[in-house]
Amino acid sequence: MALPAERMKAMRERRSERGLRELRLIVPDARSKVVRRRVAKQVAGLDRSRESDALDWIEAVSVFDER
Repeated sequence: MALPAERMKAMRERRSERGLRELRLIVPDARSKVVRRRVAKQVAGLDRSRESDALDWIEAVSVFDER
């Protein structure tokens, strides 16, 4: 059996041949108390009227997805 590094290289090559590219994302860890507090603070500071406008817009344009 091939080494893990060789298997990963082969997998990347197969994906590349299919026109795919690996993408890695680093995102905040929602399990972290620090992150949860930061998000709660940001949510508390949102302007309800502006958020309502944004949600109304999202709902209006989402009609394109209803097929």
